Amino acid sequence: MNTCEKVREQLSMLLYGELSFDEEETVDAHLESCAECRTALERERGLHAAFDQAEVEPPASVLWESRQNLQRQIAAEHVPAHAFIGRAGWWDRLLDARWLQSAGALALLSIGFFGARLLPGLGLGVTGMSMVDPGAQRVRSVEPGPNGGIQIVLDETHQRIVSGGLDDQNIRVLLLSAAKDPSDPGLRYETVGILNDRAQAAEVRDTLIYALEHDENAGVRLKAMDGLKPFVRQPEVRKALSGVLLSDGNPGMRTQAIDLLTQGVGETPANGLDRDIIGTLQELMNRENNAYVRQRGERVLQLVNASQETY
Repeated sequence: MNTCEKVREQLSMLLYGELSFDEEETVDAHLESCAECRTALERERGLHAAFDQAEVEPPASVLWESRQNLQRQIAAEHVPAHAFIGRAGWWDRLLDARWLQSAGALALLSIGFFGARLLPGLGLGVTGMSMVDPGAQRVRSVEPGPNGGIQIVLDETHQRIVSGGLDDQNIRVLLLSAAKDPSDPGLRYETVGILNDRAQAAEVRDTLIYALEHDENAGVRLKAMDGLKPFVRQPEVRKALSGVLLSDGNPGMRTQAIDLLTQGVGETPANGLDRDIIGTLQELMNRENNAYVRQRGERVLQLVNASQETY
């Protein structure tokens, strides 16, 4: 591949600001001496301008997932504040252009986030803006500014409010996604409570079953169980409740599962409880250590004239 071909493959990255310092300098130097590549750059710039004029509204779920991925990425790159305090000459090294070229990503993160949030007394001289949640912005570039200041270019993602009813597909997609957010049990609890009102929809019911079986927070699991109560006769719900009975570490959850799986047992004939549930209760007697849960299970088995042991 000759130099022109290599440069033209990098033109899009150049316009998006995605080249490294060294790569950008190499491309700029070639463009100064090559008229054909400069023409190719103008064509590429025109194509980008045409794309910019086409407005595309991404689905709300994509925006939410992208924001969550960004926040997790920033959290993974977190550096304690004490790593920057008491290191003689680190600010001077930060301003050195060669140091920036060799460790650009760490320098940008240091200036844009820790410099303003954790060390506000340094006075970076940033004007015309205020630093917001780091999950909503990314430092694109840093360079010396006028009068000895620093000029920082930020890419920002702004929050927006989406409103609508539970019948709105975008709202429902966002709620189903929020119900599985691993980072915020409070958000999951509130979301599951809202979804309970639409549990007649199969996709909502599947989400509640997922929360019942997999959520680490007992409050969220209990809230999901509340939403599934009207559907306890459905096989997939009974299967999930049986799993709770045998596997959930919270005795309160196991007690609630017994109550739901054996509703009306004392008021119906002995054959009103299916064999699968009887087998589940018998298996529970072999492993249950909580006296109250055992008592509830034993009582049900007595009502249906079943032994407490499996054969």
